[in-house]
Amino acid sequence: MNPAASVAASPVIPSVRGRLTAAAPLAPLVWFKSGGTAEWLFEPADEQDLAGFLRDLDPAMPVMGLGLGSNLIVRDGGVPGVVVRLGKAFARVAADVGDLSLACGAGASGILVSSTARDAGIGGLEFLRSIPGTVGGFVRMNGGAYGRETADVLVHATVMYRDGRTDTLDAAELGYTYRHSDLPPDAIVVAARFRGHAADPAVIGAEMDRIAAEREASQPLRSRTGGSTFKNPPGEKAWALVDRAGCRGLRRGDAQVSEKHTNFLLNLGGATSADIEALGEEVRERVLAETGVALEWEIQRVGVAG
Repeated sequence: MNPAASVAASPVIPSVRGRLTAAAPLAPLVWFKSGGTAEWLFEPADEQDLAGFLRDLDPAMPVMGLGLGSNLIVRDGGVPGVVVRLGKAFARVAADVGDLSLACGAGASGILVSSTARDAGIGGLEFLRSIPGTVGGFVRMNGGAYGRETADVLVHATVMYRDGRTDTLDAAELGYTYRHSDLPPDAIVVAARFRGHAADPAVIGAEMDRIAAEREASQPLRSRTGGSTFKNPPGEKAWALVDRAGCRGLRRGDAQVSEKHTNFLLNLGGATSADIEALGEEVRERVLAETGVALEWEIQRVGVAG
């Protein structure tokens, strides 16, 4: 093979103002602490940096957004193309007290959004305190907890497409259903606006504290986990079905079904992503055999097998 031809065939990576890393390990960036590398990891300096990069990037190069890595299995063979991680420049939250709304960058955490809302006397967003992710992730996935979901509070989201164009979409345009939106896989949420209602900051804070205490008591928050593994089927709780199928504590290598909350998978230390995903599939098979219910993954699984 002609080396020059190989070089010529390689995609040209545009210059950026942010940080661009080749063969970047992703395990440190995801909650499971497992998985392979990104062909490229891009942490843009700002929205303009991201737009220019996507516009000039070879259209054949895949692009994937990464938030806090809480709802994700990165397979052991890594992720081809570019993984985009939105950092501090996208972690802003500004409250508009008159409008009872918050303008948020996609890199802001649920805790930051709910805390800013509390301080501004904006209620109705307390549940975001319990979502272990960023605005970009829960806007894309219609994240929710404690009887509320993103669709209930989202006014609109600003989305950047694969060619660098942006568009602002009302919540009704996102095609929201349970833990799902109609956003294209390679579209990246860069900002969102949420609206709540006027409330006493002390009451908001008390509800946030209640949610935090309930999560601490019922979920393995201090473990290497990915959050809720399976979607709740209509009229059912995924954890109860997993428990009924006898999967509490089930292990595959160092991957384990949590004994504290059976809709959580754990990496006990040395599990590969293949171990974790295979354990999840075994749980699905056992639940189907025992209950007739086919559980759907809530955790996103990306990349190629090792």
